[in-house]
Amino acid sequence: MQKTIKIGIVGYGNLGKGVEKAIAQNPDMELTAIFTRRQPDQLQSTGGGAKFEHISAAETYKGIIDVMILCGGSATDLPEQTPVLASMFNTVDSFDTHAKIPEFYESVNAAAKQAGTLSVISTGWDPGLFSLNRLLAEAILPEGKDYTFWGKGVSQGHSDAIRRVPGVKAGVQYTVPVQAVIDRIRSGETPELETREKHLRDCYVVAEEGADLEQIRQAIVTMENYFADYDTTVNFITEEQLKAEHQGMPHGGFVIRSGVTGENTKQIIEFGLKLESNPEFTASVLVACARAGYRISQEGGTGAKTIFDLPIGYLSPKSAEELRRDLL
Repeated sequence: MQKTIKIGIVGYGNLGKGVEKAIAQNPDMELTAIFTRRQPDQLQSTGGGAKFEHISAAETYKGIIDVMILCGGSATDLPEQTPVLASMFNTVDSFDTHAKIPEFYESVNAAAKQAGTLSVISTGWDPGLFSLNRLLAEAILPEGKDYTFWGKGVSQGHSDAIRRVPGVKAGVQYTVPVQAVIDRIRSGETPELETREKHLRDCYVVAEEGADLEQIRQAIVTMENYFADYDTTVNFITEEQLKAEHQGMPHGGFVIRSGVTGENTKQIIEFGLKLESNPEFTASVLVACARAGYRISQEGGTGAKTIFDLPIGYLSPKSAEELRRDLL
């Protein structure tokens, strides 16, 4: 009988709660404990029965937990937490600062190699599933061009940036792909596109009473690294409207490769997602990758791995025989 994989969760925000729900849908896994920097006795799980521990107690679970799923943020949490926890456990994380993935890999790989553990890094849907589809499409259509579009969906980082603007009480930002550009690519065109041409930024803002709305608008649309390079719309709404209409966390997007084979035969590969809950979907990817990482570790694998290094069949709870019979 296959061993039940014992999972630990580090962090209990939206992503951590999503991982808890995903584990409940996978009979070959069980949740051992949730680790938090908050006071454990003040937390209650969405499922009602999970055990909470302070993060300082993680080391006492060495040899008990098979895989730690890390649900912290990429800015400060994961660069510090992943190498430390990889020195004790197999881990999975969703580090998503694309430009810093190579150095993050080196840091985690060194810690995991030394400890004899295995860490799946930077997984989710981008980086993660989108990365895998970019690789697949490029390998099949070497003469072509990739395009990645995100949205329509809530961008957590850009929403946080809005809320830091003086005079803003609350706000949310949607990333919106430009449909006309997507249509051009789907028709076989391979245009060179500037950042501004691919996505719009749609902001919904609740202003503090008496705040200068035009000043807030200008602060948002000129914000470097967030909005200055995009066509940005700022919509002022009431707090009631925000709560009623903008509390979900939808997201999604497309990876499209337009290429040619033979003399000049147009071919298009497309992969898309439409998500009602970004964190719950990301959590489900993390859980599948935890299974794959655990299987590789059982075979003696160590060090850091990415989505490119995971045998695709290892993501599934089914045996190789079942996969050949049911899905091939």
